[in-house]
Amino acid sequence: MSGAALLWPLLTLVAYAAALWLYRRSHHHLLCLPVLTGTAMVVGLLALTGTGYPAYAQATKALRWLSGPAVIALAVPLYRQMAQLRRQAVPLLLSLVAGCATAVLSTLALARLLGAPHEVALSLAPKSATMPIAMAAAERAGGIAALAAMAVVATGVLGTLLAGPVFKRLRVEDGDVQAFTLGLAAHAIGVARTLQARPEAAAFAALAMSANGVLTACLVAVVAGWV
Repeated sequence: MSGAALLWPLLTLVAYAAALWLYRRSHHHLLCLPVLTGTAMVVGLLALTGTGYPAYAQATKALRWLSGPAVIALAVPLYRQMAQLRRQAVPLLLSLVAGCATAVLSTLALARLLGAPHEVALSLAPKSATMPIAMAAAERAGGIAALAAMAVVATGVLGTLLAGPVFKRLRVEDGDVQAFTLGLAAHAIGVARTLQARPEAAAFAALAMSANGVLTACLVAVVAGWV
């Protein structure tokens, strides 16, 4: 096993631990989200060492594999609140379809309007899906997985930062609605925020993230040939 195969996973874990420490020291300030500061640390290390993303991705393949089981583990809060989710199945489904279609189609439309290359548009389209799904969907549609990953992080961070002011502006006070919206628009980062702020509504965020990931992958595959 090469040194890089051991070094980069270790540095990634150290960066995450440092980012988590900073997040707690800041009293959970949104600008100190571990996914934001941790990513910045890793990107800085890659730039300093002149390491390309393909080499980093290969070295941290095992860490990326763990994101799959982490998503599957969200089935636990879903199971616990299944009865409540069933009672609201229709409005949740309609919101899911509307939110997914808006996220994907508006991104593609804006990319075309701004003259973005075909592969860039397809890389940005699944930005509201959780990262493993977004990267796979973008790559299979003809996009760039690394660019899709960056778009996912940016979407999650911005979505979480802007959610509070938007909820306040629109006078959305229902915790379940807020949780579902965060999971739909800000995927895993929104779910993490919900677990901190409203753990009792975590099932709604988890459902939105999971279902939106599947629906986004299907929609991107369908519209890929139209862009």
